[in-house]
Amino acid sequence: MAIHQTGVELRRRGASLAPTADARAKARSGSGWYAVLARTGLVAKGLSFGIVGFLAAKLAVGDGGEVTSREGALQTIAHHSYGKFLLILLACGFAAYALWRFVQAFAERDDPGDGATGDLKKWGKRAGYVGRGLIYAGLAYSSIKILLGAAQKSQNQRAHKTAAEILSWPAGTWIVGAVGVLILGAGLWNLYRGLSRSFEDRWRTGQMSHAARTWGGRVGVLGHLARAVVFSLIGIFVVKAALDYNPRDAIGIDGALQKLAHASYGPYLLGVTAAGLVCYGVFCLVDARYRDVSTG
Repeated sequence: MAIHQTGVELRRRGASLAPTADARAKARSGSGWYAVLARTGLVAKGLSFGIVGFLAAKLAVGDGGEVTSREGALQTIAHHSYGKFLLILLACGFAAYALWRFVQAFAERDDPGDGATGDLKKWGKRAGYVGRGLIYAGLAYSSIKILLGAAQKSQNQRAHKTAAEILSWPAGTWIVGAVGVLILGAGLWNLYRGLSRSFEDRWRTGQMSHAARTWGGRVGVLGHLARAVVFSLIGIFVVKAALDYNPRDAIGIDGALQKLAHASYGPYLLGVTAAGLVCYGVFCLVDARYRDVSTG
């Protein structure tokens, strides 16, 4: 009887561990449903940045348009006849991206022998994956709220409110400043990736035509440089909000584009950056097609 119960218990444990083992296997090989999540999410990411860039470019050339964040862009397309259908697709894509990053964090390879430095790097990567997953889970949630008719605050408004709340905490100034430094670091990281073209390291270049690799690399460089400008501006003004103890200095993507629009030669600066964001959107589509998404 005891042997029978032990066998049943082992089978139950094996059944409960099967999904976990499957997730790790799919992630490390970059295949199956895991690859579908990754590629679907990258397409949604590209479309969202492309829409923001397109709207800003229209404003820069005087053909309507607006400077807005990705949530604002989702709100804008909701008013078009095809908008709700596109929002449903984007919500699914954002959710897929979030799930991809969460599974990626779970399945990150443990390399034996790396010691404390290796552990720190591993957990840093996992934190980065989770952070990106949370951002896209938020975008999926925002898409659903817009579909249900709820109005969305601009990123600027949310940045002001969040900064004001955190600044009221005992160590709020340091926290806001640290967040600003992290966002500025993200801008510099995009600058590095663009200039070094390190994003190509993840591509399965053997499957790419000469034209795909050439033009994919070019739009990747321009797109990462545009993101570097946007994130660096956001980071600088969040740090300024901490130094001046003024939450209204904190900005989002829409605020960064507004800063460009109101600067000297604003239409040109905005137009170039907007074109770069469209390029980043195209780069994400190339990335979705050719990226090696395996964690192994």
